[in-house]
Amino acid sequence: MGGGKIDFLTGGTVTSPKGFCAGATYAGIKKKVKNSLDLGILFSEAPCVTTGLFTTNRIKSAAVVLCQQRLQQGKAVVLIVNSGCANACTGERGFADAEEMANLAAHGIGVAPEEVLVASTGVIGQTLPMKLIRDGIRQIGLSSHGGHELARAIMTTDTVPKETAVAVSAGESKFTIGGVAKGAGMIHPDLATMFCFLTTDAAVEPDFLRSALRQAADLSFNMISVDGDTSPSDTVLLMANGLAGNQPISPVSPEAEIFQQALDRVCIYLAKAIVRDGEGATKLIEVTVSGAKSAADAKLAARTVVSSPLVKTAVYGGDPNWGRIISAVGRSGADMVESKIDLSIGEVNVLKGGKSRPSAEQDIIKVFQQSEVPISVNLNLGTASATAWGCDLTEEYVAINSQYMT
Repeated sequence: MGGGKIDFLTGGTVTSPKGFCAGATYAGIKKKVKNSLDLGILFSEAPCVTTGLFTTNRIKSAAVVLCQQRLQQGKAVVLIVNSGCANACTGERGFADAEEMANLAAHGIGVAPEEVLVASTGVIGQTLPMKLIRDGIRQIGLSSHGGHELARAIMTTDTVPKETAVAVSAGESKFTIGGVAKGAGMIHPDLATMFCFLTTDAAVEPDFLRSALRQAADLSFNMISVDGDTSPSDTVLLMANGLAGNQPISPVSPEAEIFQQALDRVCIYLAKAIVRDGEGATKLIEVTVSGAKSAADAKLAARTVVSSPLVKTAVYGGDPNWGRIISAVGRSGADMVESKIDLSIGEVNVLKGGKSRPSAEQDIIKVFQQSEVPISVNLNLGTASATAWGCDLTEEYVAINSQYMT
């Protein structure tokens, strides 16, 4: 097992690793928010071993289909991304437009079109305004600080950009992992209407890169929920260009463990940033389930609680109705024995061995009034545990989603 050190970088972003640059512009795709950024490019100076995870929705955007096809070769150099239009449910024209976006980026940078990936987010059922995109691409300048622009360009109903990076030291190896993400609504476990673009200058073997991303996503993006909906556009990409000069990391490398830990931390940071910025949200809800028979049971119970509209509204309103929490646990499908379950809200113990304990409602209300609300459930059946994150459900969420296109 290899040791090492992981440090979050102040101002870290997707271009913090060596050899990555990015840029963005306002092309006019987003009509409501004038002069915001809506078209961006991420570029690596060296070819990248690349892997991705995509929506589990049976309806897939043209960009998702294109990425899935191109990632069969496991390499990429460029990503072009737009917000304001998802290019989903647009048929053959939509796929042709996605291909043209890739071709335009490839021509402008001087790489092969097959090395370019595409991502699109926004309104479903509308075709891309290709003239605006053609003009916009010419305006994009790339720089090593451009990750901050890219983080803004992928935002839709997000209120803040989401980005971070970590520096890793492992023996003689030093490398960086960075990332940007977007998402505020249509967020639910097993990926949602979210983007996350991750980069590293570490050299990583393709099989290990794939497994590392899957593990990191299972601990982070697959453990968040805002509203229970998913979209056709969900995309998580990880690009490794090897410019740190280390020996390629494989499952048996001394650096494998620290690489996984660092990737996990970056993804968890970005996942929590997504739910903290959930549409209309005022509170982050963190649910930890322990003592489960299996990891699958722990995840199932934790995700069910953070997904519950009744739990979300109780937290928002400061209603100490903890019965909603235990009811969500009970319907989750996880194995449990009622007489063994413990439940705590913050430091307030409300259930012990399946029996309610005298608890001051005012103490629960105080926890619900915090910006971060911790909830702990112990099933007392085994040793597995899992943590999920969600947010409260407010009137503002309804307002945002009732006026999205108007």
